[in-house]
Amino acid sequence: MDQKKDEKLFTEFPAVTTAQWEAKIREDLKGADYEKRLVWKTYEGFKVKPYYRAEDLSSLSYLKANPGEYPYVRGNQTKCNEWEIRQDIDEADVVKANAIAVNALERGATAIGFNVEKVVTVENLVALLKGVNVEKAAVHFYSSPNWVEFARLLVPALKALGVDAKSVNGSFDFDPISYLLLYGDFYYSQEVDMAQAAELLAFVAAELPKFKAITINGDFFHNAAATSVQELAFSLNSAAEYLTFLTGAGFSINEVASRVNICFGIGSNYFMEIAKIRAARYLWSKMVEQFPGATDEAKKVYIHCTTSIWNKTIYDSHVNILRTTTEAMSAAIGGADSITVLPFDVTYKESDEFSQRIARNQQVILKEEVYLDKIVDPAAGSYYVENLTDSLISHAWNLFLATEEKGGMIEAVKSAFVQEEIAKVAVEKSKDIANRKVSILGTNQYPNTKELMLDKIEEEEDYDDDEVEEDGEKGPSYEPLFLFRGAEDFEDVRLATETYIADGNSCPKVFLLTIGDLAMRKARAGFSSNFFGVAGFDVIDNPGFKTAEEGVKAALASNSKVVVVCSSDEEYAQYGSAVAKMIKNVNDQIVVLVAGYPKEIVENLKEAGVDDFIHVRVNALEFLSDLQLVLGVTEEDEDEDDED
Repeated sequence: MDQKKDEKLFTEFPAVTTAQWEAKIREDLKGADYEKRLVWKTYEGFKVKPYYRAEDLSSLSYLKANPGEYPYVRGNQTKCNEWEIRQDIDEADVVKANAIAVNALERGATAIGFNVEKVVTVENLVALLKGVNVEKAAVHFYSSPNWVEFARLLVPALKALGVDAKSVNGSFDFDPISYLLLYGDFYYSQEVDMAQAAELLAFVAAELPKFKAITINGDFFHNAAATSVQELAFSLNSAAEYLTFLTGAGFSINEVASRVNICFGIGSNYFMEIAKIRAARYLWSKMVEQFPGATDEAKKVYIHCTTSIWNKTIYDSHVNILRTTTEAMSAAIGGADSITVLPFDVTYKESDEFSQRIARNQQVILKEEVYLDKIVDPAAGSYYVENLTDSLISHAWNLFLATEEKGGMIEAVKSAFVQEEIAKVAVEKSKDIANRKVSILGTNQYPNTKELMLDKIEEEEDYDDDEVEEDGEKGPSYEPLFLFRGAEDFEDVRLATETYIADGNSCPKVFLLTIGDLAMRKARAGFSSNFFGVAGFDVIDNPGFKTAEEGVKAALASNSKVVVVCSSDEEYAQYGSAVAKMIKNVNDQIVVLVAGYPKEIVENLKEAGVDDFIHVRVNALEFLSDLQLVLGVTEEDEDEDDED
């Protein structure tokens, strides 16, 4: 097709203005509220429009920069999107951990993270690193009780292995502020911990120049249910605390900034997570340039991403593989420097070779089959992603400044400002999960009712297990940050049912008395099956009954403790009242429920004996927990009684 024909073709498609789009949308809405129907109000505190156009990018000046150019929104790299495929190994036995590491590197990993909590000698380190090609694969270390001493062990260990320590890439997970957040106290004291930061940085600069000495654990914020804005801002505040202290201690901004690693948790909000990584690079570059003498290299931040714990589940755990796949994609597309994909079974057991291989291969596939490493910043120019990036930048910067006004990150943690801000969001998210406004597939929606997990759980994820031992009755000096998973409360409900059955009791039965309008009874039976399946109850569905008497007879014969009437709102006046009266006359201990909420006759149904109603607006978590108490599956918490 020649140019003239091209021009003629495009004249047949005249430009449509934003005003015309808006007019058409409002016409199609037929009077419905535009904001409520089409505008997404995020937990981050800003609104997302239903569509964006080129004009929405006109004010974004950083779009003129190429990949590898300041302010690095488009990434630090210029030719490809290479990242480390990192596998973290929690195994305490150094010989076993070494075997896992060697196997992982042979099968696709390009970096290893070691838990070195028990590594206290050079010999331990030699055994841990034996056969690991540390000149090609980066080695990252976490959980050491004393990072300065560990760093001093690492250099002779590498020498014993015939390796030049100055050629090895890696990082130390040294982060006193995160320790303060998790445990409510400094490891030693604020003065000693920060002094160790200076001591470690000096040693690393001299002996391990390719190592990151300090890691900002932003993933802790993420796994406490923080928003992306909070994770960005508070991570930046932590970094600012270290940069300010260490430059004040005599280091140049370039010496410090080049040895900081930021770790973000990556959740399943796909585009938001891509934007978060891009926004982080912009914010870092803007912050670092405020320090005199900062070079372009110092303005590039190293970002490690680890898949979320917050959204992972015990039940239907293979769904976790789908979750980590999208999370790894977000991290890769966002331009992370290294990525850890956690095994799908990490929530309830120690990962094995199978789950580790699956996690590792997810990244291998993203490189070798999806080719995400072949192009830098593939999200560039997307009207939506660019606007998300800009929104995160502006809101995170405002929160960063507000935290600095509190005296900086350490003072904001001491005053519980950080913890309280995150707790507000945690409450909101937990409420949305309880109401099933937010779905956790396989847990609060669409459960696999045949699945049993009680005997498979080796150790539940519980961050409180790691708390520092208290000295007598002395508790933490400051409020700790509470980390948890969104699915935990629903899992507790279902595990309570499993425990009840394991103690020799029969699984509580829920009988669905379907009657009346075919479409409505089937729809409400489906809703009810899903609703009670979440608690692990035995749901008895039925094709439908011709009369209330027939349905009641079958319900009583089933020995069910709960009967749910499933019909249409119009027919509940007839069937709901009749069923409730007949059942209560025989056994008033049977719980009679109605699927739906026919508000005009609710009081009449209650008078007839209906105990409650289940519908999309009910708090499913509270309802099921209360029902378990009524059925004897659980008992009233004595502590709650005392408080009352």
